[in-house]
Amino acid sequence: MTKPLPLIAGILGIVFFALAALYGLTPAGNLPAFIPGFEADSTHIHVTHALVSLIVALALFALAWFQRGSEES
Repeated sequence: MTKPLPLIAGILGIVFFALAALYGLTPAGNLPAFIPGFEADSTHIHVTHALVSLIVALALFALAWFQRGSEES
């Protein structure tokens, strides 16, 4: 039986990794309006938002890795 925590952490890690890419590659004026950091007609790139999202993604991937347990059973 699969453990739900590593699966959830892995899926959230993928979501935050995609969010980090979106923040790092898209100017604030082109972000979807529902994402924090949207500023109409702005060319500013949210580097801090991208770095924090990347760190959260890496932490979630590490959590998923360590919670999956031993596969020797």
